[in-house]
Amino acid sequence: MGPHPAVAAIRLAVRRVLHDILSEPTTAAGVPAAAAAGRAPGPAPAPLVLVACSGGADSMALASALAFEAPRLGVRAGGITVDHGLQSGSDLRAEEVVLRLRQLGLDPVEAAAVTVGRAGGPEAAARDARYAALDDAVARHRAAAVLLGHTRDDQAETVLLGLARGSGIRSLSGMAAVSGADGRYRRPFLQVDRQTARKACMAQSLPVWDDPHNTDPAYTRSRLRHEGLPALEKALGKGVVEALARTAQLSRDDADALDTWARQAEPGVRDASGLLECAKLYALPPAVRRRILRRAAIDAGAPAGALFARHIEEVDRLITGWRGQGAINLPGKVVARRQGGRLVIRQG
Repeated sequence: MGPHPAVAAIRLAVRRVLHDILSEPTTAAGVPAAAAAGRAPGPAPAPLVLVACSGGADSMALASALAFEAPRLGVRAGGITVDHGLQSGSDLRAEEVVLRLRQLGLDPVEAAAVTVGRAGGPEAAARDARYAALDDAVARHRAAAVLLGHTRDDQAETVLLGLARGSGIRSLSGMAAVSGADGRYRRPFLQVDRQTARKACMAQSLPVWDDPHNTDPAYTRSRLRHEGLPALEKALGKGVVEALARTAQLSRDDADALDTWARQAEPGVRDASGLLECAKLYALPPAVRRRILRRAAIDAGAPAGALFARHIEEVDRLITGWRGQGAINLPGKVVARRQGGRLVIRQG
């Protein structure tokens, strides 16, 4: 008899991602290029794939699937759990997760303690600290990739949060299946719902830890998960989560196409000195023009995370609604102004 349907689903999702990793450009030794960066010459070991595991149902299911599939494909499987230090006893919980990962057969396995700052709010600060720890683990272990346990439900929540921000189509694209430097972060479960991951843990008798932050109404995502999405499902039907996840992929495809268009168009709207020509910018579709303006602001020193749609709209009015208005102040002490038919964007 085959595995439980939920177990089969999570293993298939991981198998596909491991196949993708193994089929990507390799070094002469046959190791994924991202894994081989900086490695000393000599026989290369099998590529290492890490799983980021909090001990919750999603990431424990992911860890179990990686442990099962990796040796069958000639991949080494390891794990890392991040201790954010935000709850009493978090260090002990991290040790428990390390033990569980080792029991699954993962090696290497480690716990990384981080200090969470305050920039951007508690959720963003914890995320920044977590990814910094994961980046460090990738560098130290020369890992080819890190698997993250974000599910289809997480994707739906991300789309709704992006919609609430009103930041345009990119904010509706949710989380990418592949992201990070060299495509190091992989999300195998974006087409797997949260309940399937939990059922897979139950079928395998895997102990899971339910983070109290996930039910704390102080956190925006928690309120959305326990109040917002259930209300939408009640009003619109059970297909809301799947539809939002599908919207994320469609939006990502559109946003990628527009980004490519903007990159190709940008050289043609700059003069010999490199300044943006307002007349040529005006002739572009708004979605393409605003992408060029956003990139120019970031290149001048504006922090991407602090640069919102309203900032770009103000700069855009220097082109589309020019009436002699003054300079526009942007985050990072960047200033945009129109001078003689040219747009100048630089730090003040």
